[in-house]
Amino acid sequence: MANYDLTPRIAPNLDRHLVFPILEFLQERQLYADEDILKAKIELLNNTNMVDYAMDIHKSLYHTEEVPQGLSLSLSLSLSLYLDVLMVLSFCVLCVAEMVDRRVEVVARLKALEEAAAPLVAFLQNPNAVGELRAEKQYNLQMLSERYQIGPEQIEALYQYAKFQFECGNYSGAADYLYQYRGLCTNSERSLSALWGKLAAEILMQNWDVALEELNRLKEIIDSKSFASPLNQVQSRIWLMHWSLYIFFNHDNGRTQIIDLFNQDKYLNAIQTNAPHLLRYLATSFIVNKRRRPQFKDFIKVIQQEQYSHEDPITEFLACIYVNYDFDAAQKKMRECEELSCAAAIPFTWHRADQVILNDPFLGKRVEEGNFVPLRDEFLENARLFIFETYCRIHQRIDMGVLAEKLNLNYDEAERWIVNLIRTSKLDAKIDSKSGTVVMEPNHPNVYEQLIDHTKAMSGRTYKLVSQLLEQAQAQPAR
Repeated sequence: MANYDLTPRIAPNLDRHLVFPILEFLQERQLYADEDILKAKIELLNNTNMVDYAMDIHKSLYHTEEVPQGLSLSLSLSLSLYLDVLMVLSFCVLCVAEMVDRRVEVVARLKALEEAAAPLVAFLQNPNAVGELRAEKQYNLQMLSERYQIGPEQIEALYQYAKFQFECGNYSGAADYLYQYRGLCTNSERSLSALWGKLAAEILMQNWDVALEELNRLKEIIDSKSFASPLNQVQSRIWLMHWSLYIFFNHDNGRTQIIDLFNQDKYLNAIQTNAPHLLRYLATSFIVNKRRRPQFKDFIKVIQQEQYSHEDPITEFLACIYVNYDFDAAQKKMRECEELSCAAAIPFTWHRADQVILNDPFLGKRVEEGNFVPLRDEFLENARLFIFETYCRIHQRIDMGVLAEKLNLNYDEAERWIVNLIRTSKLDAKIDSKSGTVVMEPNHPNVYEQLIDHTKAMSGRTYKLVSQLLEQAQAQPAR
């Protein structure tokens, strides 16, 4: 398994349908052998209704139209461990005959569910009937039963039909039916399950705006006081954060919103307790976020707490700069994140950690035209700025050659980079060309600015304190 590949930790917190895009990415990056990826896909498909897709993958795997009646699955140790973490490991792959039988069962079950849900589906597809009831404010179960003979059985059938459509890979139909079901459902648990399914369907259809809306609805329910138990609440938050990675690293404003979500106390505590690997994505978002939020200082404290329990080049990069002030180590970590060696030429059993961003299915998103990774360029640019800013705080005169080495640039590139910073007013300094040094101008902090910085978060903290006091007061039994 490739070093620093988080798939074994992320996959157990995802719906199995959401794992397929990750496997596609791993196959594209050639981190694993194609044969192993195809076997992993078949294992995932075994408990879904996408039988035709499974048969196509089976034919691609064995390069044949016919397959023997029994197929034993022989896996390498590393992939067995990988599939075990995915919780989809089994002892054999369905043979083609079994797949054909399974396909017949799926079609029959689909027809039965379609017939059971037909009255309600026909009503929902009639905009005049739905609009009439809603206009009269009579869109309720009683009126549906009196006028259209639609009762709890048909509503339950709609849920099962939508779920079956999702398992068949018809995400568009599933999303529509689940949305309609939630408007009629009176069972809070079923409604929550439908909302998870709706979110998964929107993610798989890459409807990022709609998916973000569903994500926020789900968050409100999870954070509500009426949620099941504290343990289930923590687990649901962990699932929500894992699912949100698809949205935040594809939505236009996602890198800011991931900080808003992950950096909340309740969610950050869940990360530190059960999912420290998610710190990679929060750290990356802080690095590429140009606004440098005030929460960054608090996040560095979290990095300091977790630096010995979780290893990741991106979080270690921040620890080297802001905790240990080890610029040589920071340069090394940045190089590990930057290096562009050919992954195809390196066996996956000893693939180096220098592909962290490029080989991450969320951070390594490529632009179709040009096949480059925008996030990587932003990360490296801001990472150099982090090193430079911190280094300049403790030095007044800096040798250009030493600085170029710290920034992992050659002398000319470092000089141009610093000149651009000075031109854009991001750096109060001047270059001494004769001595080849950068001279930092003295920066005396304004007392009023310091006061504003220290009191900036006071209103937010006061609001949190009042909210906690109100929650405790409401939780006490009435006397």
